[in-house]
Amino acid sequence: MSAPAPAARFGSGKAVKRVEDDALLTGRGRFADDVSLPRQAALVFLRSPHPHARIASIDTSAARALPGVVAILTGADLVAAKVAPLVQSADFKRADGSKTAAPPQHVLAVDVVRYVGECVAAIIAETAHQARDAAEAIDVRYEPRPSVAEADAAIAPGAPLVWPQATGNVACEAHHGERAKAAKAFAQAKHTVGLDLVNQRVIPAPIEPRTTIAYLDDETGRLTLRTSCQTPTGWRDELAGVLGMKPDTIRVVVGDVGGGFGMKTTLYAEDVVAAYCARTLKRPVKWCAERLEEFLSASHGRDVHTRGELALDADGRILALRIDSRANLGAYATPAGVVIQLLIGPWVSTSIYDIPLIDVRIRAVLTHTTPTGPYRGAGRPEAIYFLERLMDAAARKTGIDVAELRRRNMIEPAQMPYRNPMAKTYDTGQFALVLDRALALADWSGFDRRAAESRKRGKLRGRGMATFLEWTGADVFTERVTVTVSDGDDGQGEIEMFSATQGMGQGLLTTYAQLAVDVFGVPLERIRIVQGDTDRGTGFGSAGSRSLFVGGSAVHVAANETVDEARKLAAVDLEAAVSDIDYRDGEFRIAGTDRRIGLFELARKQSGRRIVVDSTSSVDDATWPNGCHIAEVEIDPDTGAVSVDRYWSVNDVGRVVNPMIVVGQLEGGALQGIGQALCEAFVHDATSGQPITASFMDYALPNASMVRHFEMTMDESTPCRNNLLGVKGVGELGTIGATPTVVNAVLDALVRAGAGSRVDALQMPLTPERVWRALAGAT
Repeated sequence: MSAPAPAARFGSGKAVKRVEDDALLTGRGRFADDVSLPRQAALVFLRSPHPHARIASIDTSAARALPGVVAILTGADLVAAKVAPLVQSADFKRADGSKTAAPPQHVLAVDVVRYVGECVAAIIAETAHQARDAAEAIDVRYEPRPSVAEADAAIAPGAPLVWPQATGNVACEAHHGERAKAAKAFAQAKHTVGLDLVNQRVIPAPIEPRTTIAYLDDETGRLTLRTSCQTPTGWRDELAGVLGMKPDTIRVVVGDVGGGFGMKTTLYAEDVVAAYCARTLKRPVKWCAERLEEFLSASHGRDVHTRGELALDADGRILALRIDSRANLGAYATPAGVVIQLLIGPWVSTSIYDIPLIDVRIRAVLTHTTPTGPYRGAGRPEAIYFLERLMDAAARKTGIDVAELRRRNMIEPAQMPYRNPMAKTYDTGQFALVLDRALALADWSGFDRRAAESRKRGKLRGRGMATFLEWTGADVFTERVTVTVSDGDDGQGEIEMFSATQGMGQGLLTTYAQLAVDVFGVPLERIRIVQGDTDRGTGFGSAGSRSLFVGGSAVHVAANETVDEARKLAAVDLEAAVSDIDYRDGEFRIAGTDRRIGLFELARKQSGRRIVVDSTSSVDDATWPNGCHIAEVEIDPDTGAVSVDRYWSVNDVGRVVNPMIVVGQLEGGALQGIGQALCEAFVHDATSGQPITASFMDYALPNASMVRHFEMTMDESTPCRNNLLGVKGVGELGTIGATPTVVNAVLDALVRAGAGSRVDALQMPLTPERVWRALAGAT
């Protein structure tokens, strides 16, 4: 990859340095916790120590008498104040046709607590220390009840119920495909393969904890919140509904966001309480999560148990796919937690393979655990992991090379646009081409030589791959951008573009600015991208890798509309026909003459010394980025420790705007996927229901030393047809591909060491102990 270009007239396709970084690296970032206001009170929560218990009584009298305490709230107080529960899923049904069954999620527990960490009481004090002291003085009498933490245990006969109406602890379920036809295909198949797999519970762990500061605006009296979230508009609208307010009476402001990974797309109980307290106390109220609170109460990811099966003919062509999944929702059926597993994951269940028949059943299961929700990839990593594990198992059973088996089943370019069994249409894709490029990049044929070198050093070597795609867009394909061209205080002019998408570390400000440079032709430093203010504009926000192809396309359209509008103004100023006005590099001129006027000079002549254009545009449909990822791992046979020695990938993300940012997204995403493959797991004690990995002392995040070499490349030969830019989403692709790639590589090493088919029973994370035990069994 070329070295980053300096900030100048560099549009798309260039490795421009991120414009965000100077402020962040010099301490001038503006995160939610950087904001403090006069008369600000601190908000702290008392949380349940039990996974399931009845609240017999809450005595707050001693706590209220402590110094600095302003107020203490319980669930009963908020119910009396008509604060509604958080929104629950209503889009799916139970097997008997009845609506989703799940308990209401009150922002402070009412009568019953259902997971460790659930908010029971809120303490508002002059300082956070005083609030914490008061929390310890509250006397809550609990009557513990039996609990269940795992999905399969929850659906077992006699398991404790999370909600009486959810019999069998199944909140709702979905079925996709043709069960009878799939069964017939399995009966006639030459080969069948089946695996029982667990995609374990993980936590997103962004570097910036959730923070919300709520206050009443001095001038308007409106409720204003500064927070760290990915979707300010949806966050505001849900908050309005819970508090019984109109959305336009609430303003949400978001500054810098230190990572989101999907976790910050949703409104949480703590946010509602902060807003309620600011409105009722008429003073600013601030809550900042401690890391322990993030482990216990921020939404978790994944947690799906699956029985997956493939039916293949004698040539290794797939006849049918059968999936039976139990998705752990946690204690409440959040809308995202349900739709991710029951619908979004199945959308990619056949991936890049021409699989004619599917039989997919997913049950959404309630347990006494923290609710699950979006985490980088949101349903697609789970579906792809199950399928890619099956592909390797099928290769071992049929004796067909893992790459060849995948090639035989790939959808061909001539089949595009291709409609998969979930009725989703892929617009483009050259999957065999991407596979071939990846095999060449990884020197696939040179593996035996590298394996011999590993053996000389006493190491075992294995290789794995994943060929896959993902769906991007969050099913929201419209965005609004407001453009303001002004002459600027420095006399050189500025183009400000406001977008309701939300940066959270992925470099949107740089990428959008490059797209603006493409149209305006002015130096990059003259472009200013603004986000994070519902008073400036509303839209869906950033999730599902939609920002570039929806938000970036909207930037492109808005920039062109601004030039067109300014051309009309220039025609008036230059006394010429609009059709005679050319625009290039920030300047309008009459064609064939030397009469001209600069864009910023033109803005100076307008009312308010600016040109403003409000633009709304849409893209046609989702994008389907895809890739082939290949890894080679080394295993220390004495300890079972795994290191990723080499990781290569070829990624079709359509047109690339900034290759440096894309590679960064792919590498960062891959490391998160590798973390799930090798070390991450949020674990509950099966007997007590207590979390036992609720801190970084016990929960193992991946680190840079786990991977010795990354080589991420892009193939731009197949641009997307669903948006003007030809781009495809990229933010989640690395995570989706890395987990099965690395797991398959470890299993390959174990098979080569003599473990045989026993590797099919191995589950993530492939910790040194698990790998060592597998090796011990092999020998």
